[in-house]
Amino acid sequence: MISNQILQNTVDGLKAISRVDFVVIDTDINIVAATLPDEKDFVGAAEDFVRSSADSQEVSKYQFFKIYDEQSPEYVLVAIGSGEDVYMIGKMAAFQIQNLLVAYKERFDKDNFIKNLLLDNLLLVDIYSRSKKLHIKNEADRVVMIVETEKSREANVLELVRSFLGTAGDDFVTAVDENNVIVVKEIKDNLQAEVEKCAKGIVDILEKEGIGGVHVSCGNMVKEIKEVSRSYKEAKMAMDVGKIFFDEKNIIAYSELGIGRLIYQLPIPLCKMFIKEIFGDKSPDDFDEETLTTIYRFFENSLNVSETSRQLFIHRNTLVYRLDKLQKSTGLDLRVFEDAITFKIALMVVKYMKYMETFEY
Repeated sequence: MISNQILQNTVDGLKAISRVDFVVIDTDINIVAATLPDEKDFVGAAEDFVRSSADSQEVSKYQFFKIYDEQSPEYVLVAIGSGEDVYMIGKMAAFQIQNLLVAYKERFDKDNFIKNLLLDNLLLVDIYSRSKKLHIKNEADRVVMIVETEKSREANVLELVRSFLGTAGDDFVTAVDENNVIVVKEIKDNLQAEVEKCAKGIVDILEKEGIGGVHVSCGNMVKEIKEVSRSYKEAKMAMDVGKIFFDEKNIIAYSELGIGRLIYQLPIPLCKMFIKEIFGDKSPDDFDEETLTTIYRFFENSLNVSETSRQLFIHRNTLVYRLDKLQKSTGLDLRVFEDAITFKIALMVVKYMKYMETFEY
């Protein structure tokens, strides 16, 4: 349950304080941590102690203490030395490791609960009963965030995010696959400010560690523990839609997806039909780079001819000529709001279709 490294750090710390040597063994008498790695003389006595019903025992210079996991012995702590002082130190050390075991077991149980909650693997009655048992608040404002990084990474993203958020709060950090880390964050005060601060902090700390391709997506806020899976699904959609339509952003929220969210849910055959009805055998992204730059800048400036021509460093009449030429080839006049909307949606649909094609091969 507890990693050997954590146990080793614990007994090293206990020795530094007490000046008593310790060995931690499992019930098969395998050494899992020790301040005296070569100490083996206690093995025979340890085997007898594990089989006995005693919780503690002194044999020669060894003090034995059982450490339990739900009434069953999980480890045996061996304090090396005799006398009342060593016994008391060993008793306190065993108590420390026992608490460590309980804490890690609770963290493990909470992690499993959150994973199953996110994946909709729990019945409603199980959600309420298990959250109560694990001391997780049923009613609280929460947002699910997904942290995605490049596939090939050396650093432990999960632990980095956990260290950033800390372990004392009511946030949960877990992973459901090798590329994504999931954060279930409790919102205390200002929704937008807290989420933005947290997302930016995660991106910054991962990029400082040299981890590339960091993207963070956020679902909407939910008020009950049973609704967390909905926020997770929204965050997943935000991650996908963000890659298609907002690839310049590394932080994207479900509430910012706009019409991209609708296009993402369209079936591909319907998208192809829409493009064909408007452009025939052509595609709106088949135009040359100059025309596409003109179109995108025109949209960015809310169909303002003067401002667009100024930003493109061209004469107003040149821009009008380009728009007239585009109208002749497509039948759409981008100076007319309805035609501009149609063209804008068509560009987004084509972008979505191209993105989906990458999953077909």
